[in-house]
Amino acid sequence: MNILLKSAKIVNGATKEIHLKKRDILIKNGIIEKISTSIDAPPKTKIIENKNLHVSLGWIDTGVSFGEPGYEERETIENGLRTSARSGFTDVILNPNSLPLPDSSSDIVFLKNAGKGEVTNLHPLGNLTVGGKGETLAELYDMRNAGAVGFYDFKQAVANANLLKIALQYAQNFNGMILSFPLDHQIAGKGIVNEGVTSTKLGLKGIPSMAEELQVSRDLFILEYTGGKLHIPTVSTADSVKLIAAAKKKGLNVTCSVAIHNIFKTDEVLEDFETNFKVLPPLRTSKDAKELIKGVKNGIIDFVTSDHTPLNIELKKVEFDHAEYGTIGLESSFGALNQLFSTEETIDMLTRGRKTFGIEVPEMKEGVKANLTFFDPTVEYTFTEAHITSSSKNSLFLNHMLKGKVLGTIANDQVYLND
Repeated sequence: MNILLKSAKIVNGATKEIHLKKRDILIKNGIIEKISTSIDAPPKTKIIENKNLHVSLGWIDTGVSFGEPGYEERETIENGLRTSARSGFTDVILNPNSLPLPDSSSDIVFLKNAGKGEVTNLHPLGNLTVGGKGETLAELYDMRNAGAVGFYDFKQAVANANLLKIALQYAQNFNGMILSFPLDHQIAGKGIVNEGVTSTKLGLKGIPSMAEELQVSRDLFILEYTGGKLHIPTVSTADSVKLIAAAKKKGLNVTCSVAIHNIFKTDEVLEDFETNFKVLPPLRTSKDAKELIKGVKNGIIDFVTSDHTPLNIELKKVEFDHAEYGTIGLESSFGALNQLFSTEETIDMLTRGRKTFGIEVPEMKEGVKANLTFFDPTVEYTFTEAHITSSSKNSLFLNHMLKGKVLGTIANDQVYLND
């Protein structure tokens, strides 16, 4: 397949000579053949033009959930990957959030095979412990050999400190990545939203910031003792950012992410008891959101993630106390980030992460495989269900103004074009 991007503004800070320059880009059989100020289209070439066409390296989301196997009504892998491609992502890291949980090499092989043949590449995480029960380490080495890029009991902290110690020590033998969710469940108790003025006013049980910060502090202390690679997914408090900044200053090999909705909204929106705003970690205060944004800008927070968690309607259309945690976020990721940050900052955030998880990093140059996302960063619109291609519609971003439209993606010698 031949594809020609015409007069596309390149957003790629890593390649200074073409950064923010308008160029034609010719792709033949999945390879970038030529980047030039003007290229004549060869025969049988698909030409992609737009009055405000921008292009960057393909985007990556470091934490998404689908449903398959076990919860296909929430999201199949096929539809999840096509939603990812439509949303601009050429790589996604899949959370272990299915039934059965992926805690063996055969489970990882199943997930890898289910994701073949799509524009978007699927990179599964394996469970850290057998059955996600937090008791016995799963087959980490075998899962790594089968294609797992890290090990994580989804939304579960490693409660057993010794188990985390052993996992970090063991995984160093094969450069494995250990993930630990930042929440002390004993401190959190039966809390369901951020503990503060809003929770008190609404009569909802709160999760104190301390529940996150104690867990982060303990995990960092263990990491300092053991060495190894630790990733802390979806931090949500100002003091968590400070703790991680101090750990990085010490030279510890720690990375972290923030969910886009935790920097886009605060707990003030809970006053209508809208269950789509029930997420974990919970929406925090404006002070927390400001520090999280600052952490993303200065690199203390390594990645942003949609934390895409599709849930069928009966898990959300219930009383707030009984609703499940989670929001979808793939389709709204670019528009939400581009509303908060400059386009250059947004693209930088959306292209970080591959190297940390051992995934091949694409390049914007002639002779390499095309892994690209193209978009118009100026389009403003109200996000509605019409913009959602996920099987589940539980979006925190519904009816919010977003900025920026994804036009398509190119990867694996395929192109996905949006309407």
